[in-house]
Amino acid sequence: MITREIHLASHITGVPGPEHFTVAHTEIDGEVLVRTERLGLAATYLELMRADCHLPVPAWQPGQRVGVAAVGTVVRSSSDALRVGDAVQSMTGWTEYSAGPADSYVKLDRDAFPDLGFHLGQGPTAFYGMADVAAVGEGDVVFVSGAAGGVGSLAGQIAKRLGAARVIGSAGSSAKVDYLVNDLGFDAAFDYRDDPAARLRELAPEGISVFFDVVGGAQYDAALQVARPGARFALCGSLSSQLGDSAERFPQPDRAEAEARGVVLSPFSCYHTPEQISAWHKHFRLWLDEGRFVFPQTVVDAAITDVPQAFLAFLGGAHRGNVSVRLT
Repeated sequence: MITREIHLASHITGVPGPEHFTVAHTEIDGEVLVRTERLGLAATYLELMRADCHLPVPAWQPGQRVGVAAVGTVVRSSSDALRVGDAVQSMTGWTEYSAGPADSYVKLDRDAFPDLGFHLGQGPTAFYGMADVAAVGEGDVVFVSGAAGGVGSLAGQIAKRLGAARVIGSAGSSAKVDYLVNDLGFDAAFDYRDDPAARLRELAPEGISVFFDVVGGAQYDAALQVARPGARFALCGSLSSQLGDSAERFPQPDRAEAEARGVVLSPFSCYHTPEQISAWHKHFRLWLDEGRFVFPQTVVDAAITDVPQAFLAFLGGAHRGNVSVRLT
């Protein structure tokens, strides 16, 4: 059959725009045919659209389908492993339909979570970074930058569940700041456009012991100023500079200053391995059942042709939490 999908029209330099995407009509066939229902959006996609991609995976090429995580429903199958009507997750990206071997799809339990979109969240990254990289435990004072985003909004809650004494988040508006405290249970939050170092000194007068960073830039510098000796920094991203040129996008942290303060820097990537996903789902399900966790989710209804615009709005901070597109 013929499906509509979104291809990269050209590699992105600087700020992305609609001109970097194109709609393609592609013939597909395989052991299993799946109708895509939901697509996950992630900031890492932007880096994969650049020729000089800084991630430890190959960049997408012009003419290649973009996107990664998707969930959908099997509409045709010649495999005993998957039946028509089964919900599945795949890495097939921005396409209305996908096809392939049955073992390239993961069968989902429709009743495992309140919504299939829960499978598209950034939980594995947040959990791995907070539990394994930062090793958060009892009594920690934690600062999460970009805390209203998909990773940060989960990371802050994970820190609380792991025993942190105090969790502080930063966000880009007063509404998002209120949301972090009133809805997600952060102990305190501030607008990153304020003086970050001053706000952190006010909110964590004895310093922070953990920093989960998805932003970099001034917020990293501020965290370093208020870090306790031996503080652990889990460095997940640098969104503050990700739209810049190659030399600017991933600036190297000031390691000399960190070493002088006894701060442990741990840059990391999460590959969403089966083990990482399993560890997250185990805790996620438990915390949801206990009523101790909120899954912050924004669902955007859009046709496949409008997914690039939804992605650009997402990059611009139009949405909060874990963002997915429900295909219409």
